[in-house]
Amino acid sequence: MNKTRIQTLIIEKLQADLVIAKDALKASHEAATHAESKAENKYDTRGLEAAYLADGQRRRVHEIETALTSYRNLPVRAQLDETIKLGALVSLEQAGVSRWVFLGPDAAGLRVMDKGVNVLVISPRSPLGQALLGRCDGDEVEVLVDGRRQRYEVVAVL
Repeated sequence: MNKTRIQTLIIEKLQADLVIAKDALKASHEAATHAESKAENKYDTRGLEAAYLADGQRRRVHEIETALTSYRNLPVRAQLDETIKLGALVSLEQAGVSRWVFLGPDAAGLRVMDKGVNVLVISPRSPLGQALLGRCDGDEVEVLVDGRRQRYEVVAVL
């Protein structure tokens, strides 16, 4: 698993998401300002709804742009035999099932595929991200999810 490749895939995915979000913003803005969105009576809320949608799309574009900036400025460090910190690519095992996570500055929940392996982006603000910070190979972490304790073993830190 190549950490630089994973970071590049995350940036590419965010760039693709940004194009889609900008298109949606443009369409929602046009709908909000179109003549047909003008209220015909006091109960007609099409224009207001379209304006709310455009505002939500604007916020989404801003979130993606912020995440892109964070990943472009994230230095790739060789973290072999070090503790887990921001930018770490971590292999975890839970009840015999392996999974890879990338501890990133933003875009938690994003998934990328590299050579058939699924990598989930998590942030230090998540319960798992908080539990992993400062840990190293062989450590076990426990997180509380929906009232249930989940235990993970750190298999590898890249």
